[in-house]
Amino acid sequence: MTLRIAFMGTPDFAVPTLTEIIGQGHEVVAVYSRAPRPAGRGMEERQSPVHAIAERFGIPVFTPRSLKGEAEQADFAALDIDVAVVVAYGLILPRAILDAPREGCLNLHASLLPRWRGAAPIHRAIMAGDRETGVMVMRMEEGLDTGPVAMAERLVIPPDATTGDMHDRLARLGADLMVRALAALSRGALGAVSQAEDGVTYAAKIDKAETRIDWSRPAAEVHNHIRGLSPFPGAWCEMDLSGKTERVKILRSTLAEGSGLPGGVLDDRMTIACGTGAIRLVELQRAGGKPLAAEAFLRGAIVAPGARLG
Repeated sequence: MTLRIAFMGTPDFAVPTLTEIIGQGHEVVAVYSRAPRPAGRGMEERQSPVHAIAERFGIPVFTPRSLKGEAEQADFAALDIDVAVVVAYGLILPRAILDAPREGCLNLHASLLPRWRGAAPIHRAIMAGDRETGVMVMRMEEGLDTGPVAMAERLVIPPDATTGDMHDRLARLGADLMVRALAALSRGALGAVSQAEDGVTYAAKIDKAETRIDWSRPAAEVHNHIRGLSPFPGAWCEMDLSGKTERVKILRSTLAEGSGLPGGVLDDRMTIACGTGAIRLVELQRAGGKPLAAEAFLRGAIVAPGARLG
C-alpha cells in the first residue's frame, strides 16, 4: 500500500532515507527542511542537502522558522498525510503537528535508545568509547527522543572508526530500516515498545570549547576524542611547524605503544605520549589545507622526536 507522506529532515544523514522512500513508490507530498543559511566564503545562502534533493525530485519544500504558529500548523494539517517521517529535522514538533498525520510521526534516530537521546548521538557514542551503536525508528512524542521504539538495527563500532565512518553506515542502515517500518505500517503491522527507564543518556550538541585535545588524558580517551570529532568539527592541537605555532586538526589516530610526557613526540611516525599510554596520528589537516596521511604531512612539516604538542 502506497502511503501519503510528509518528509521532515535537513542534513546529509537524512538524504538516503528520503531517496529510499521515493524509490519505494510512496507519495511524498511535501518536504520540510531548515531554511537556507549563509555558507562558504561568499556567505551565500545554501539549501540544506534534503532541500536540494527534494527539489531535484520536484517535491514542494517548506522551510518555516518554527512550527508553533497556527498558520504553519494549518498548512501542515491540510497536507492530509498518512504519516510524517522525521530524520534529523532540527525543529521541535508541537502537539498539533504530531497529531495531524493519520498514523502519527515516525522518527529515525542514530543511537540505541534510551542511550544518547538528543542532537549528537554518533559523536557522543564514539567519544564515550561505545563498542556498539545503531538506528531506531520510534513513534514520536513531545519529549526529546522518548517515544516507543518500533524497529531497530545494531551496528558494531570498529576501534578506529570515526564519526564520519559511522555516519555514512548508519545513514544507509537507517534508510533501509525506515522503508521496512513504512511497509509494516501500510499493512497495519507496525507495533512499538516503550523505551527502558534505565540507561538514559543525552547527546548534547558539540561545543567548540571541547574540541581541543588534552594530552594529559589516557590514550584511549584521547583516541576516542579524536575519532568522535572527525571529520567535523575536528579535534585539534598546536604544533611548532618551521618555527611557527599552528593549529592542526587530527582526523584519525590509533592506539600505540609508548610513554612519556603528555604531548611528547616519541618517534618519527607521529607516536604521541598521553597521560598514560600513547597514540599514533594517522591523518592530519593544517589550517586551510587538505587532510593528509601522516607520512604526507611529514613531508611538508618537521615534527621531530622530542618535540611536544600543545
